[in-house]
Amino acid sequence: MNRNDRTWFKSSYSDGEGGGECVEVALTPRTVHVRDSKRKHGPRLSIPPAAWAGFLVYAAGG
Repeated sequence: MNRNDRTWFKSSYSDGEGGGECVEVALTPRTVHVRDSKRKHGPRLSIPPAAWAGFLVYAAGG
């Protein structure tokens, strides 16, 4: 899968009313890809799923 074939999605907290500026993620079997929604063709971060899961726990306050 090349980087143009990925399905990107935003957080459910992005509502377009000031919340439209956020990160987007694309999931693949071995990697979670993260990009800035304002710079779709800019740099991307690729991290292992376990690290992403840990980040989500942290971000949720857990």
